[in-house]
Parts: sequence; structure tokens; C-alpha cells
Amino acid sequence: MNYKIHLDKFEGPLDLLLYLIKKNDIDIKDIPIAIITDQYMEYIKMMKLLDLDVVGDFLVMAATLMQIKSRMLLPPDPLAGPEAVDPRQELVDRLKEYEQFKLIAEGLKSKEMSRQDLFGRLVDEDALNGIKEDAQEVMIEATLFDLINALSEALKHVPDKRDYQISKEEYTIEGKIHDLLHLLVEHSRLSLMDVFRRSTCKEEVVCTFVAVLELTRLKEIIVLQHRHFEDIEIMRNTANEQTPSVPEA
Repeated sequence: MNYKIHLDKFEGPLDLLLYLIKKNDIDIKDIPIAIITDQYMEYIKMMKLLDLDVVGDFLVMAATLMQIKSRMLLPPDPLAGPEAVDPRQELVDRLKEYEQFKLIAEGLKSKEMSRQDLFGRLVDEDALNGIKEDAQEVMIEATLFDLINALSEALKHVPDKRDYQISKEEYTIEGKIHDLLHLLVEHSRLSLMDVFRRSTCKEEVVCTFVAVLELTRLKEIIVLQHRHFEDIEIMRNTANEQTPSVPEA
């Protein structure tokens, strides 16, 4: 597509490892390195396909995982004794420390958001008493890894091109951006998987995915989930009413 993606905000290698650990419901103290390494490399493969500008940071962690995996395949050193250090221990310590910092940061962010809803006057007595006329739907923002996971699943179900196809339809990021915005005019929210199912080939799926990333970066749309690892929905960002500027591909 000749279109390189630059993300202003992205999750790093440790975030991806924590994401995989939670996704697979794994004990962080007993990580199955072989399984996690294979899944980690799948995400690296998808990032290379998308030409993300953050792949270099993830390759360093990939080398670390491969080294740990190799060390665990070796037989135990008989001279090391019963108190031999687990090859995973250093990584586990880093993950646990990083997870604590993330929890603290999320707690501070939550307090900041709560503070924005506080006013000196006009207090809603019903809200204070726990009485709400219309309970709002609670959703969480999807991460970059959730989006990549959805793309990976979509590519698995795209049919291969047929031999009798003689014409090739060109897809552009600009065209897909306009298509998505037009769909969001007709529908208040869209399932990301339903959007992918409209595609007829892998090139169109990837082009659509990049358009979603670009609209998210421009803050024209938001991507949400009801719970972690569930289906992703796309909605217009009502806080941003300006017309999106479409970048050249």
C-alpha cells in the first residue's frame, strides 16, 4: 500500500506480553515461554505486515523471549544445585514491576476523570443517592493489540482469490476512510468484524484496518469493547466535530 503508519501513542513490548498473559489466563509467575513466544511472534508478523513504526522495540523483546526459550530447552545444569535461577525470573520481575506502574497510572487517570465530573454547585441528589433514571452503557477503549487481534482473525476468514479473476480493484486509505465515515452516518456504531466482512480480499481488509487506525489517530472515531478481548465496536467521536483531514498515501 506504500503507506507507513506512525502512531502517536502505542503500547510497548511489555504491554503486549501482559496482554497475552491476560488473554490466555496465565499465571504471571509460571509463564509457558514456548506458547507466549509463538503468539508474540504472530503479533510481530502482523506489525511487519502493517509496517508499523514501532516494530524495532518489539524485536528486542522477541530476541529475549527466544533466548529464554532456548535456555529452558537445555537440560538442567547438575552443578547449579537445587537453587538454580529460573531463566524466566528476570522477565517475570520486569513484568510484575511494570504491571504495578500501569495500575498506579490507571488509578491516577481514573481519579483525574472523576475529578472532571465534580462541580461546586448544582449537585444531583438522585445521583448521590444511587438513583439513576437511565443507566449508561459501560464500555472500555480497545487497545492496539485488540485491533491487531481482530485483524488477524479477519484475515483467517477471507477467501483466497479465484483463478478466473482478471481485473484487480485498487483500494486506497482515503477511500476507506470516506467509506467508514459514510457508514457511521448511517449507523451510530459498527462492529469491526462486520466491517471486515464487507471486504472481498486480504488487501481490502488491511486497507480498512489502516483506515481505522488513521481515523483513531485523528480522533474522528473511538474503538470500544464491552469487556476485554470481546468484539470491538466503532463509533464517531462526538467530542471532535471537525472534518477529518485525509492524509496522502
